[in-house]
Amino acid sequence: MVRWILRVLVALGLLGSALVHWVVWLDWARYMDVVGPLFLVNVVAGAVIALAVLVWRHWLPALAAVGFGLATLGAYVLSLTVGFFGVQEQFATQEEVWGVVTEVACVVFGIALLVPGKVTAAKESGRV
Repeated sequence: MVRWILRVLVALGLLGSALVHWVVWLDWARYMDVVGPLFLVNVVAGAVIALAVLVWRHWLPALAAVGFGLATLGAYVLSLTVGFFGVQEQFATQEEVWGVVTEVACVVFGIALLVPGKVTAAKESGRV
């Protein structure tokens, strides 16, 4: 049961990030030469990885979710500090807050999902 909940939380993080990127793309990112297409890549990748996390019981989708979250957070940190392909963010909008929350969820719950199932099953049964 814990593994399924983790899968759902990872998928929600991925879909939440995809939705945030879609909203921002519609708002302003579609007009940016490099960032616009990258936002669309995030939208599609978030949805595809979320589906994989839910249906493929393998460690690769969880690893992809962690990588997705770290890469997206890394790009965002660059946009906050030195700029990212002409974008300089200020952490001032709800989209930015929700983006960080959903991407941290991808990383945290994705890492938890990567913990071998036997360890999780042992914790559930009280054997650890």
